[in-house]
Amino acid sequence: MVTRLSIVIAHLHWTRALRTATDMATPAEIVPDTQHRGLMGRLPPPIRDYAMLARFDRPIGWWLLFWPGGWAVALAGGTVARWDLVLWLLLGSIAMRGAGCVYNDIIDRDLDRKVARTRSRPLASGAVSVTAAWVWLVMLCLIGLVVLVQLHVYAAVVAMCSLAPVAAYPFMKRLTWWPQAWLGIVFSWAALVGWSDVAGTLGLAGLLLYAGSIAWVIGYDTVYSLQDREDDALVGIRSSARAMGSHVKAGTAGFYAVAVGFWAAAFWIVRPDPLVLVALVPVATHLGWQVVTLDPDDGAGALARFRSNRLAGLLMFAACVVVGGASAL
Repeated sequence: MVTRLSIVIAHLHWTRALRTATDMATPAEIVPDTQHRGLMGRLPPPIRDYAMLARFDRPIGWWLLFWPGGWAVALAGGTVARWDLVLWLLLGSIAMRGAGCVYNDIIDRDLDRKVARTRSRPLASGAVSVTAAWVWLVMLCLIGLVVLVQLHVYAAVVAMCSLAPVAAYPFMKRLTWWPQAWLGIVFSWAALVGWSDVAGTLGLAGLLLYAGSIAWVIGYDTVYSLQDREDDALVGIRSSARAMGSHVKAGTAGFYAVAVGFWAAAFWIVRPDPLVLVALVPVATHLGWQVVTLDPDDGAGALARFRSNRLAGLLMFAACVVVGGASAL
């Protein structure tokens, strides 16, 4: 009798421990692309909420915002002479990506509550008030202003022109099946800023680099949105992943191919030599790997391939350094 009672008590303790572990794991499962380890895990909860609101727990976002600007500086031949501009663009990307996320969450807080992956975000969950979010947004924009004054006047005007498309982006998922295209316009804008600051004007090569970045963003954000297709369908959120349906792999491959094509044209204008196209082989191969290994029904796999675009950006940056440096000789 005592033995049986001991077994029952042990079973109850085990069940309670298992339930606790499951509850603790739920946020990571609901928000699979949130990283709570390292510094984020050591922050006091109130500060952590603001850091998460600006997506500081997901550095992939500001890397993707930064890379087009880094490419432009490098391809325009400014890697060495304008190394400071590269660092300013990196700081601006961190601050303005954070500001954009805060603004997006303010607009989307009602929709975020209806999607499993986003319902635990600080605004959607009520951990941060809307008023406090606006204050945090202004503080991040002030950091962006510091970066803005480091630019030449022409480049600063180009940067300011991004404000309208940035403000409109959160509404695109309600208006069009292709919000990823609008995101491409916004997330590639640093290419225009970096090129115009180094070259002093928006040349054809810079515009082609920008166009290729737009196609790249559409491709990788389509991969990212695969995680939410079911919830998006229930809530009524539109996305390129839903628009492509069963053709999502072919569609993503098409956008990546367009991106490489525009980049090749930009390289050719900078240095009309067949050898410069070889510099694009590593990034083209990486994008091809993403498509070939992509399983549209595997959310975790889609997230991993989305995150791998940080490497794709680095490979493209290396190509721009080689081509831009050779053209400056």
